[in-house]
Amino acid sequence: MDEILEKIYAIEGLGELENFLREKGLNLMREPLLAEFDRYAFYQNASEWNKAVKICECLAITGWGERESLEALRGRYFNGQYMTYFLNASGEPRFVEAHWSKRKTGLSMQDNETFFNPSPDDNGKTLKRPVKEQIQDVKLASQRNWIPKNPIRVSIGIKNCYENSRAVIDSLFKELQLALNAKMRPKIYGSEINYINLDCSFSFDDEYCRTNYIIAPDEPRLSSQRAWELLCEMMSEEERREGGYYLRNRFEYAPFRKDTGKTGAQIYFEREFSELSHAEQKQKICEYFLTALKQIARKQSKLKYDFKTMIDDFSKILDEWTAAEI
Repeated sequence: MDEILEKIYAIEGLGELENFLREKGLNLMREPLLAEFDRYAFYQNASEWNKAVKICECLAITGWGERESLEALRGRYFNGQYMTYFLNASGEPRFVEAHWSKRKTGLSMQDNETFFNPSPDDNGKTLKRPVKEQIQDVKLASQRNWIPKNPIRVSIGIKNCYENSRAVIDSLFKELQLALNAKMRPKIYGSEINYINLDCSFSFDDEYCRTNYIIAPDEPRLSSQRAWELLCEMMSEEERREGGYYLRNRFEYAPFRKDTGKTGAQIYFEREFSELSHAEQKQKICEYFLTALKQIARKQSKLKYDFKTMIDDFSKILDEWTAAEI
């Protein structure tokens, strides 16, 4: 098995890796790979993290069996520093999460910036303390394939909103997102979509800032310059400043990235949306979500992905969410 693992670590391409694992037998390889993951889930340097990533890529191919499926991901802060972490299908962190410091000769984990997130599969084991500095001139890897998971992710670009929308927005995360995670059937849709992000931007007015979106009627995708020109035609500078007005399309679509399997839509909500009843707000959100998804499905129709079944499942869960009182 040591020889097989050495071969796995030497393989670069995902296609070659999948062929190798299938040749050895996916079910036969699962347990040795899980044992190897248990070793490197507690990584202490860049090389060990990269081995954890490769094992997670393998397990995304073989399946995790009875274990909780995880992805090994690399992120980056605004200041350029890297972070590495494991997430389950619901986006919850597991095992070791590290923030990396750059040194003249490479990267190192730091004790005060490394954390442990309990897992149902950690067997009571935890992170060794202190985390010793191990500088390595090694590029941090990030998983290139993904585990099956609910493909719809709801997010909010700006957290603020009008007070009458707060309960509805809270319900998006406390009820709708959890229902999607539990009830969507990602294994039958296909593997080319990782997730579709539906990012909502709500109008708001608080003591620090005021932002009220005006939705452009029957306009193609607006450039920033065109939006500004149209807004100037609609009202005076004093009115714009006082009202905090911004002209936007209802939907702005992100391109599909084949390497990450991600796409999505930004959805803007005008101030008048918050004046509706909670039930009406829910109905509007559902209408916009479905419009966005259907447009994305049309744009990505060449992908081997069952958009119809996915949207049907999503629609049923939306109906349940809409019917529930807040």
